[in-house]
Formats: sequence, structure tokens, C-alpha cells
Amino acid sequence: MNGVQIRSAERALSVGTWLIVCGAMLYSILTVTPLMSAHTADEWDWTAPILPLVVDAAVVIVVRLDSVLARLGGHGGRWPITLRWMTGAMTLALNTGDSALAKDLVGVAVHAVAPLLLIVSAEAGLAYRRAITAAVTALEERQRAERERAEQAAREREEAARRQAREEREHAALLAREQREHEAALAREKAEREERRWREEQKQRAAAEAAEREERERREREREQREREREQREREAAERREREAAERAERERREQREREERAERERAALLQRGPATGKLPEDEARKIVAASFAVGLSVRQAAELCGWSVGWVSTRYAEHRDPGAGGAELAIAGR
Repeated sequence: MNGVQIRSAERALSVGTWLIVCGAMLYSILTVTPLMSAHTADEWDWTAPILPLVVDAAVVIVVRLDSVLARLGGHGGRWPITLRWMTGAMTLALNTGDSALAKDLVGVAVHAVAPLLLIVSAEAGLAYRRAITAAVTALEERQRAERERAEQAAREREEAARRQAREEREHAALLAREQREHEAALAREKAEREERRWREEQKQRAAAEAAEREERERREREREQREREREQREREAAERREREAAERAERERREQREREERAERERAALLQRGPATGKLPEDEARKIVAASFAVGLSVRQAAELCGWSVGWVSTRYAEHRDPGAGGAELAIAGR
């Protein structure tokens, strides 16, 4: 039996099993629904088909999962067996219940046909699938063994061919080696003469290379000496520039500090005069206002020191708050 026949058998088994399952489900619904209607309250008659549907759904689950496990060569254990027989017994009881209550033995026998056929078909289908799986496994093992034997025979043939080719190569290599040894004996004498000539040439070349190398080393030392002197000059120039920049920065800081101290002394001198007895000249008043703004005095205090009005001092304060209006303070700092 080949793979095509096995797949055809599995297909026939699967189609037949599902035909039996579908027929048994339809027959069970038609048979059990009147029984459930007779034993259900009138307002719940519409629920009569639910029970046979639930039981038959369990049958479908069992048949489907058993087929998958059988195809994979597995076994679900005791619970699938329990579910399979429990659903079969329930289906049988529900289908024959109405006839049994009426003590109709012929009806019991007739209505038991579909459930019994479903139960036996499920068990037989499971056994068939397991047998098919085992047969497929055995067939695959035989095919694998045949492939391995064919591969082994091919390897042996290849090994024999490689061995024969190796022997031929060894014989040819032996002849070639003898020929090479004869040629080598002739070539050695020539090589010795050439080697003596080559040694003489090498000595001359080595002497010339030594002289050239000494010359290159001398030029390299001179170049390195010039490079070191140039780097030394550049370092000294860089250090000199750094010293000059540091000295220039120090002078600028010192001059800035002196200007700030001088401006601070001038502001302190202007503010220590006390309240003005009269209206001071505008230039002097602007200087006092700038000094007052710098130390954070109020507008009224600045007005008392310069003798001008609070409005005029407020305008000057506004000019100092504006970055572009700092002429008075710069005038004080530049003196």
C-alpha cells in the first residue's frame, strides 16, 4: 500500500464518520425534542432542542479530537474515554427514553440504532486511525531503511571508485616522482652554480644596500633633528604667546578693577554729600541719580540728594533701566 492509498482510506474513513455523526445528530434532535417538550414547562418548550444539541456537540468534540490524536499517534488518557462513553450512553438514553417510558420494545430497538451506530463507529474509527497511523509509520520506516541501504550502496560504490582513482594517482605519482628525481639531480648541479653566482651578487647587493641604508638613516636623523628644532621653536612661540595673552588679560582685569573701584569711590563721594539745599546743575544731578540707581536707592532719596523733582529722577531711572540709556553712569565710570 502506498501513500496515495493510505490518504484515500483516511479520507473515506473521515467522510463516513462525519456522515454518521451528522445523521445521528439530526436523528437525535428530532427524536429527543418531543421527549424534552413533554418533560418541560410549557413556557420553556422552546428550550427542548438544546439538550440534544449539547450532547451531540460533545460527540463531535470527541470524534474530532480522537481523530487528531490518532493521526499524531498520541493518547488522551482516561478522560477522553470517559467522555466518549458518557456522551454515547446519554445519546442512547435520550433517544430510547420516550419508547422505554411507553414500554415499546420495538421503538427502543429502532431508536437505539443511530446511537449505537454512532458509538461503535467512533470506537471503530479510532481503532482504524490508530492502525492506519501504525501502518504509515511502518511504511515510512521501511522506506527510510530502503533509502539508507541505497545510500550505503552508493557510498560503497563511491568509496571503491575513490580507492581505484587513488591507486591510479599513486602509481602516476610514483612515475612522476622518479622522473622528478632524475630531473632534480640534473637541476641541482645547475642550481649550485647559480647559487654560487647568486651569493656573490647578494654580497654585492647587501653591501650596496648597507651603504644606502646608512645614508637613509643619516638623512632621517637630520630630518628628525630639524623636526625637533622646529617643534621646539613652535612650543616656545606658543608659550610666549600664552604668556603675553595672560599678561594682557591680567592688565585688563587690573584696569577694570581699578575703574570699578574709582567709580565706586566717586559714587560713594556723591552719595555722602547728603540732601541738596537747592537744585544742583543737571550734569551733577545726573551723576548723583546714576550713583543712586547703582546702589539701589529709591527715587525719592535720589531726588533729595540732587534737589530735582521726583518725576525728573523717575525719568532718569527709567533711562538707566533701558540698556540703551546708560550714558550718565558710563560718564561717572569713565572719569
